[in-house]
Amino acid sequence: MILVFGHTGQVATELRGMASVTALGRDAADLSDPAACAAAIMAHAPAVVINAAAYTAVDRAETEEALATTINGEAPGAMAQACATLGIPFVHISTDYVFAGDGVAPWRPDDPVAPLGAYGRSKLAGEEAVRAAGGVHAILRTSWVVSAHGANFVKTMLRLGAERARLTIVADQIGGPTPARAIAAACLAIADQLAADPSKTGTYHFSGAPDTSWADFARTIFAEAGLTCAVEDIPSSAYPTPAQRPLNSRLDCSTTEAAFGIARPDWREGLRWILSTLGRSAGST
Repeated sequence: MILVFGHTGQVATELRGMASVTALGRDAADLSDPAACAAAIMAHAPAVVINAAAYTAVDRAETEEALATTINGEAPGAMAQACATLGIPFVHISTDYVFAGDGVAPWRPDDPVAPLGAYGRSKLAGEEAVRAAGGVHAILRTSWVVSAHGANFVKTMLRLGAERARLTIVADQIGGPTPARAIAAACLAIADQLAADPSKTGTYHFSGAPDTSWADFARTIFAEAGLTCAVEDIPSSAYPTPAQRPLNSRLDCSTTEAAFGIARPDWREGLRWILSTLGRSAGST
């Protein structure tokens, strides 16, 4: 049995749709109570655990760092310890926000970490706790998650693009949009391979290709959806937010492909699937 933490989030929703999993929402496993998360694992005695739940309010984390750290740091550590006790694989989703976001080179899994804000620090705490548990695990860092579910950039652009003739979009942040559907598939494949070969334990990267800017991503969304909204490039400095965003979210995913045979997904194909699911493809009625 595959136990998933998360139920309505983007990746958890995709996991529920593509595999037979037991998905725990907040009512069944409150991540603000790490001990309860560990207890849930011991009670279900699964074959593998995938943590697809997190505190993801990047800006709000600046004023709620303690809560973010409990959910993103302490809870995954408790999960990993329970999995180590049971001798089962643990797959944990992390983020490019653990890096400083400078330069232009894609971040490698073993590059130095230096999060810019509370959210990144909370996710880094989770990574460190998972490793410290000493069990079989894969930490999968990803970026710019999008899907047909929940709140994300694609759905925001579809709404705003239908309402306005012109939008200003940040163009100096570069990364790989990653379909939640692809992340879910990667988590399942990694979990299966970890069970067969625990030596693959480690930290990996997984993001969509090719790398792009938010502005160019928006242009592609509008073109694929048949929206005529124009996009004006702006720098991040023109759109200040409580939490600083990394300018460089590029991820080097070569070790993921080498270890697991999982290549970077083409986000343009993922985008077309999302738009089709939403009935928003160009020419659709």
